[in-house]
Amino acid sequence: MTRKERYDFVIQYFLAHAPQAETELVYHSPYELLVAVMLSAQCTDKRVNATTPALFARYPGLRELAGADPEELLGLIRSISYPNSKTRHLVEMARMVLRDFGGVIPMTVGDLVKLPGVGRKTANVVTSVIDNQPNMAVDTHVFRVAARIGLTLHATTPLASEKQLVAHIPQNLVHRAHHWLILHGRYICTARSPKCNICGIKSVCKYYSVHS
Repeated sequence: MTRKERYDFVIQYFLAHAPQAETELVYHSPYELLVAVMLSAQCTDKRVNATTPALFARYPGLRELAGADPEELLGLIRSISYPNSKTRHLVEMARMVLRDFGGVIPMTVGDLVKLPGVGRKTANVVTSVIDNQPNMAVDTHVFRVAARIGLTLHATTPLASEKQLVAHIPQNLVHRAHHWLILHGRYICTARSPKCNICGIKSVCKYYSVHS
């Protein structure tokens, strides 16, 4: 099987079986999505979704967040991983968006990564989810799944994986493919004991061909 054939099979499978795949983070605006994605680093979406309602009730927008009392904000996100640094980054992010971007969440990766606490993965998520931009956020799930299937070859960093995926997936599907891979990794192709017996793409998976 050629690499193109493998990509074609995987894309067609997900188009048929997960056409509406989307982020599991709950949000209602670019501001809320950015905050949620920042909180999700090294943390589960489930935990973030349990935390954000009270957070957004107290800080419904950038101005409120920019003026947040650090101790109060910390108290609201204490159950999230790395709460101290995230508290600092959230306040600094809000202040920078107000100061440098006119209070509007920027929608380019280049601008987003200028914000405190926002890395390339977060910027890719925000721009792809909000604006359907062809940006591929590579987290641990995407990195693992893409390598196991054989979509990426010898990619030793998230950026290398991102570049290979974007190069081989049709541009209009890149923003959806992120969700296909992350959800597949979260529920089927798990880090430990992947559920190959119920996987619909095992017939083209390099990992399965070796371990079956």
